[in-house]
Amino acid sequence: MESHRQSFLRWTARGRSHWRSVAALAIATIVIVHAVVSAQAPAAGGEWTTPAGTLEGTRFSALNQITAANVGQLREEFRFTTGVQAGHEGAPLVLGNTMFVVGPFPNRLFALDLNQPGRTRWVFDPRADRFAQAKACCDVVNRGAVAADAAVGKVIIYNVLDNTTVAVNAATGREVWRTKLGDPATGQTMTMGPIVIRDKVFVGNSGGEMGVRGFIAALSVNTGKEVWRAWSTGPDADVRIGSRFNPFYAKDRGTNLGAAATWNGTTMWQRGGGTVWGWLTFDPATNLLFYGTSNPGVWNPDIRLGDNKWSAAIFARDPDTGDAIWAYQVTPHDAWDFDGVNENIAVDLTVDTVPRKLLVHFDRNGFAYTMDRRTGEVLKAEKFVEHVNWADRIDLVSGKPVESVPSKRTHEGVNVRDICPGAPGGKDYQPAAYSPDTKLFYVPTNNICMDYEALKVNYIQGTPFVGASVLMKPGLGDTHRGAFIAWDAATATKVWGIEERFPVWGGALATAGGVVFYGTMDRWFKAVDAKSGKVLFQVQLESGIVGNPMTYTGPDGKQRVAIYSGVGGFAGAVVSGRLSTDDPYAALGAVGVMADLPQFTPPGGAVHVFRLP
Repeated sequence: MESHRQSFLRWTARGRSHWRSVAALAIATIVIVHAVVSAQAPAAGGEWTTPAGTLEGTRFSALNQITAANVGQLREEFRFTTGVQAGHEGAPLVLGNTMFVVGPFPNRLFALDLNQPGRTRWVFDPRADRFAQAKACCDVVNRGAVAADAAVGKVIIYNVLDNTTVAVNAATGREVWRTKLGDPATGQTMTMGPIVIRDKVFVGNSGGEMGVRGFIAALSVNTGKEVWRAWSTGPDADVRIGSRFNPFYAKDRGTNLGAAATWNGTTMWQRGGGTVWGWLTFDPATNLLFYGTSNPGVWNPDIRLGDNKWSAAIFARDPDTGDAIWAYQVTPHDAWDFDGVNENIAVDLTVDTVPRKLLVHFDRNGFAYTMDRRTGEVLKAEKFVEHVNWADRIDLVSGKPVESVPSKRTHEGVNVRDICPGAPGGKDYQPAAYSPDTKLFYVPTNNICMDYEALKVNYIQGTPFVGASVLMKPGLGDTHRGAFIAWDAATATKVWGIEERFPVWGGALATAGGVVFYGTMDRWFKAVDAKSGKVLFQVQLESGIVGNPMTYTGPDGKQRVAIYSGVGGFAGAVVSGRLSTDDPYAALGAVGVMADLPQFTPPGGAVHVFRLP
């Protein structure tokens, strides 16, 4: 009999079937640190203790032993297999002489001894509710953990798919606390990588395609007790909007905009999506926590007329109180599944001769936003991928998209063809990196368009709530389905790009050695010159890459680079879910554009570590 997990992944919006979840410390002190880094941008050092390496989300490392001159000599030191063949998103952590790896569901946490590469010190099993794997959208992935100082000492904190956040003693592998934040029976899951700010850890939920209402929550690092929760939709009190809230644009000002006022006078906001399944960042200078919210809770836009706040939006909050300071809705009344959850990178740059504290955001809608992170003002917004036709531009005065081709807006009963980008966006979850040396952002991108027909749908708790039939295709007239690009956010221009056969579904890493790392879905792990984009190193792994590279200093004082293999996620569901390619609409249309992926990669699941000879 087919499992619940398999049946959910096979489900499509046309009702064909149910798809399953597309469905040490001493060593660090001797590391050579690049001199120009500290004043310009934060950087990771010998350890990697938070999903992005830094709270600001730069994914930049000050380690510089691996350079453009010697990166071609990298050799694999060891690999560790997690025992799960599913999408391996996220990245490992390194704390002292231990590497920590969180696998996809059932979300075991592995502690690897770096003194004896590949040896397991301990394994923590969170005893995940197996019912959750049938509820996850877009594969049973996990986007990583965070290390923190707690009363008991060092702990590793991460989310389990069944809506549980756990803290594990880093030395012993014993559970310190666990907090249940939701019920998978409602369709809610958790896949995001948390961050820690002082004494709080911040987490968010997944499940917009199941009619889930999104939130972000602050938990005590010491006890796991929930300190505050801010919902993405609903009345101002639920969203924690009060007297301190001061959006830059008039479109985002008003009272109780997250409720009936922008949901056509209905209670649709109660199933409004806006989940917080992507990346969180923090700026110590302004004491602001930044994150994005996902698509509205049903893909049929005619069911939820209005702006549908605060879905597809960027929030800035006080992490101590949860108070919203400003918000900017990137895609009002999203009719294309353009989640706003992509990373918000905090950097300082000069824009038009003025030094600025910036927030840089590459949205699924195909526009790259250079924003003032203190106010939410959009300074520049330009298309960072080639095919964007749902909107012509972003009006910097109003902050609104200008839809010059209204026929690209989707409606119930109309099959709107050749919308660009497709639902996975110009870039999905896969995070960009920033180098203060080149002042460039390194961005994994998709080149996908789609046909989209909105359909009638009824809400039944715990079941898919989508209401759309989607068929995806490569970018108009193109054969490549992805590219890795360098972007100048100060001028909003592309500097160089590398075309790839498939979407570049893994993240980027920039280093002080002048090297940038990324991986591809057809199994290549690559290093390129940060200035020119010239490929300096590449090696083919045993499965496609949808994870994020990281780097650290080993016990011998030498720099390493690590990457997950294990294809999956939204784009790789055809492999990880072992789907038939006969139905191009499966996995919400992803199979239509990725039907040949199984020819280039099998499923897998491992961490690979590389070092110089």
